[in-house]
Amino acid sequence: MSIVVDVLKCKCPNCRKGDVFSEGGNIFLFKMPKMNARCTECNFKFEKETGFFFGAMFVSYALAVAQMIVSLVLFWSFVDLSPLRVFALIAVISILLSTVNFRISRSIWIYIFYKS
Repeated sequence: MSIVVDVLKCKCPNCRKGDVFSEGGNIFLFKMPKMNARCTECNFKFEKETGFFFGAMFVSYALAVAQMIVSLVLFWSFVDLSPLRVFALIAVISILLSTVNFRISRSIWIYIFYKS
């Protein structure tokens, strides 16, 4: 269970103390999260090779789809809204969670390929 917490907190998979990201990013300021090249605690290199995080894009897609499905079920089932309003709410939620998805998907991708 501690691995899941470390993935969500974006901690280094090697020492679990250092942060993967130096800046969190802000969707309202159009600022993407800034990632460290290496762990500040144990000097673990996060990007193994050029294009390593290309696969994290698919993880981010899966996270976004899951969030959209959950939003669709919640808004359509429990709140009486028109389909257009439900669609608009889902679009807003996916935009607001985009920086969170970016961080978590890269963290998941690093942990998938970490060898202890």
